[in-house]
Amino acid sequence: MAYWLMKSEPFKFSWDDLVAKGEAGEEWDGVRNYQARNNMRAMALGDRVFFYHSNEGLAIVGIAEVCALAHPDSTTDDPRWECVDIRAICPMPRPVTLKEVKATPELAEMALVTSMRLSVQPVTEAEWQLICRMGGMTNGA
Repeated sequence: MAYWLMKSEPFKFSWDDLVAKGEAGEEWDGVRNYQARNNMRAMALGDRVFFYHSNEGLAIVGIAEVCALAHPDSTTDDPRWECVDIRAICPMPRPVTLKEVKATPELAEMALVTSMRLSVQPVTEAEWQLICRMGGMTNGA
């Protein structure tokens, strides 16, 4: 299993919106960055995803999982763009803010810190476990 972080502006699509989609999940459409697209192409079913509220909130607020592999993005006819589907697993008991991540020396190399503009980014297992502990999760989801 691999770990990822996906960013969404909550006024466009929030954690609560994903939760409302239920087991079916939602297509992570609209990504127009090659590195982010390539990250989605590398995802496997069941990979875990931190759901991050960007622009407002600036926090990891939930954990999702990949429920459909990379496929054509339904929001464009351009075959270059693909996306995965994700579904909500559980909320973070306590959201982990960007400020907290930046203040944690063990997370200094995390893509959230070093590649802040990238909307779909990898997370190492060590980063995943630490953030889960910071957010009050005992089992790492």
